[in-house]
Amino acid sequence: MKRLTRDLLLISKEATPNANAIEKEVSMLHVLLQSVETVDSLSKAFELIDMNKFKVLHDLPSVSKAVKQKSLKPFQFLFNRN
Repeated sequence: MKRLTRDLLLISKEATPNANAIEKEVSMLHVLLQSVETVDSLSKAFELIDMNKFKVLHDLPSVSKAVKQKSLKPFQFLFNRN
């Protein structure tokens, strides 16, 4: 199995889980998270709070631009709507 660059904590009901079952579960979780963690879906789930302009931006272009950046400008925050 290809090494994934993601930290996952799996909690199992079994005392001694099977290694193949763990690998299958991790690969299924990776596929699920990969489909959800796109820029479009993150842009819909977040809003940009800009304290420099005293605005809360909900529009997709502004939020997606902020999500793609490595670091935000000072006093800009990404806030999860959930």
